[in-house]
Order: sequence, then structure tokens, then C-alpha cells
Amino acid sequence: MLSRLSRRCYCTSVHRPWLFLGLGNPGDKYKGTRHNIGFEMIDLFAESVGIQMNLVNFKAIMGQGFVEDVPVILAKPQTYMNLSGESSGPLAAYYKLPLNRVLVVHDDMQLPCGVLRLQEKGGHGCHNGLKSVMNHFRGNREFARLRIGIGNPPGQMDPKAFLLQKFSMPARERMDKALAEGVDALKLVLSKDFGESWRLFNVEQKYKHLRQHTIIAA
Repeated sequence: MLSRLSRRCYCTSVHRPWLFLGLGNPGDKYKGTRHNIGFEMIDLFAESVGIQMNLVNFKAIMGQGFVEDVPVILAKPQTYMNLSGESSGPLAAYYKLPLNRVLVVHDDMQLPCGVLRLQEKGGHGCHNGLKSVMNHFRGNREFARLRIGIGNPPGQMDPKAFLLQKFSMPARERMDKALAEGVDALKLVLSKDFGESWRLFNVEQKYKHLRQHTIIAA
């Protein structure tokens, strides 16, 4: 369990902490798969801001630090995707965080591969990890998300098999670029009003997707 001093330090800061949760499955078997892109996003963000992911608490691998003067808690639940709420619910409760200071990073088959969306709130969209998080937030959907598009399964492929498959080389290249953009998006969330942040970011992502289609069509 985290020390009371750690919690007191974060909760008495001038700025209320943000909790960034990346969803995925633990273990080498799932590393690099589409369903684990939330873990990758948290790891890349942690590296970019110098936060070490060296704590294990609340059934999660965690890191704590400051970005500028904003306290940030990063977590990757190790419960397996469908039970992510068993980690995220107690973690948010421990820090006494309102849900408008929680952001969940997750894969999304409803978005094209490499396209990102920031969202202030919403449903679970049949994503079992999000469904578990919402259940442990007592059905409340008032938390933010960074949705990372992984595209749809080709043909008649089973969606579950698609989620647990690694990216093709072209898709991996698009995803690496998207993750770098995701780091910037998370920093934007910390530095500005969230409503302004998601509008600016989502407009750029929309035009990126349109440019990709134009290039393919040409």
C-alpha cells in the first residue's frame, strides 16, 4: 500500500492530481498486441516526463510524479482487461479523486488504426475493460478517455482474436506515430482546460485521418 505521506503530498498540492489509467493484459504473452496499446501509451508518457513505473499497488504497476507543477499518477492494472475496475476503483478512491480527474487510455475498434480521440465522458462501447471500470465507479461515466484506434478485424475474423494479435508492420508504424501524438495529447490535458484540449486535438486527428484517405486514394 502507498504511504499516507505520498497521498497527503499529492492531495494537498496546489493542483489536484490527475490519474491516467492504461488498460491492457499483463504478461509477455500480450505484449505488443492491439488490446495492450493502453499499456504502451502509459509507458511512453512515463518515459517522456521522467516518471518511473516502479510501484506495485492496487493490483497495478504504478508511477507518481509531477508534470510542471501538476501531480500525476500513472497506472496499468494487472487484473487482466475484463477486471480493470478492480484496480482503478480503489485507486481513485484512495486518492479521493473526482472522476473528472481520471483519464482512461484504451484501444478502440471503432476508430481507424492510428487515429486518436480525447473524450470527456461516454459509455463503454462494448469494451469490457471500460465496462469494468465503470462498474467500479458505480456506473458513473463522467471520466475522460483517450481512445486509440486499432481498426476493425478483416473479413470474418473473430474480434477477440484480432484484439490479441500483434500489429502488422504498416499498422505498427502508424501506431508508433499515434502514440507520440498521444503523449502530446496527455500533456495538453494537464496544461489546459480539458474541453479546449480535446477540441483542438480531435480536430487535428480528424484531418489526419482525411489526409490518410486522400493519400491512399491517390
